Amino acid sequence: MPVKIPDDLPAAEILESENIFVMSETRAANQDIRPMKVLILNLMPNKIETETQLLRLLGNTPLQVDVDLLRIHDKASKHTSIDHMNNFYRDFEQVRQKNYDGLIITGAPLGQIEFEDVSYWDHIREIIDWSQQHVTSVLFLCWAAHAALYHLFGLNRTLLTTKRSGVFSHKRSSVHYPLLRGFDDEFFAPHSRFAEMDIDKLRAHPELEVLTESDKAGAYMVLSKNNRNLFVMGHPEYQKSTLKDEYLRDLAQGLTPDLPQNYFKNDDPDLEPIARWHSHGSLLVSNWLNYYVYQLTPYNLDDMTGITPWESKSE
Repeated sequence: MPVKIPDDLPAAEILESENIFVMSETRAANQDIRPMKVLILNLMPNKIETETQLLRLLGNTPLQVDVDLLRIHDKASKHTSIDHMNNFYRDFEQVRQKNYDGLIITGAPLGQIEFEDVSYWDHIREIIDWSQQHVTSVLFLCWAAHAALYHLFGLNRTLLTTKRSGVFSHKRSSVHYPLLRGFDDEFFAPHSRFAEMDIDKLRAHPELEVLTESDKAGAYMVLSKNNRNLFVMGHPEYQKSTLKDEYLRDLAQGLTPDLPQNYFKNDDPDLEPIARWHSHGSLLVSNWLNYYVYQLTPYNLDDMTGITPWESKSE
């Protein structure tokens, strides 16, 4: 089934060239169907690239998905035109009174800044609090996962001396969760961050469950036991070249970044990267959208307050 996006969104042409089913607002208006309503709060600098990555994953599910794009503020973006932002993005005041089936909050290049020093920290907290009453399930990615764990559960991250960048092997810490259906015993996922959560504190918290982890990259997928919040510490949405682009960008800025681990063929940055995470990235988003959004959300979104999350261990 398709993901529904605005008629002129730049991602549409890219996704259609990849044979990913997208549907314009005009065409969708003629269908009699209750699609999933998903809000994306995009905190990444290159908005169009991140939109495309996430829409690619949402468009690979069997559900029809209506997407709204949300910005954190109306300040000019260095990497995205003001026309794009004004045409396709909403301000929080425009969605505050609405309910959504799902919310995705992206990562942000804020890994070395204390949360309270982030210029829009109060606004992020407001949106997270709002989501707990107005959204069936929230998917937090990378920096957003750390920020939400700090705000909702008081668990702070530890800053790393060097950036955790690369593609790492992960294993399932738990088995009987719908979110992990179809997952291999070991799978790969990309990480790009300057901080890490203490996995022992995550395991010890009575409201959280560590679902997958890496010996080298720590906790990867953490689920709140009421199923409303999924924290993913890496970037399942990244395309093949994203880590390479970040590495070259840092070099161009005069930095000395470590080579992304387990990424370039033979660890040679002059050779092509090897993408080994796309299948599990798609499976993660599909399972989240199916089991934690579609099967929990009310048919009438006005009934959102009546949701009673089911037990996590449902298999």
